Amino acid sequence: IGVGLVGFGLFFLLFGTLLYFDSVLLAFGNILFLSGLVFIIGFRRTFTFFFQRTKLKGSSFFFGGLLVVLMRWPILGMLLEAYGFITLFRSFFPVAFGFLGSLANIPLLSQV
Repeated sequence: IGVGLVGFGLFFLLFGTLLYFDSVLLAFGNILFLSGLVFIIGFRRTFTFFFQRTKLKGSSFFFGGLLVVLMRWPILGMLLEAYGFITLFRSFFPVAFGFLGSLANIPLLSQV
């Protein structure tokens, strides 16, 4: 359920961005993404992730951007959310890029 909610949330965020920052789709995508995150890792771990002392700046920008999107200022809200997202998941990016780099070692994909 959680992975599906996150997937639909990302789909609605992408679709809302493609439709010139439609605030309803962006707000719906944000709510689905956050609820899917809660379903995947649990409420307590989600709460502790977002409200750690080192990640408080990123969380405030992310949730502030979500609030701005809900108040129908989608471009400013998405800029704030993007900065908060990058700040929150900064430590995850090297792991993700390392994984993408290791995909070149798969025999069938390395030929492509």
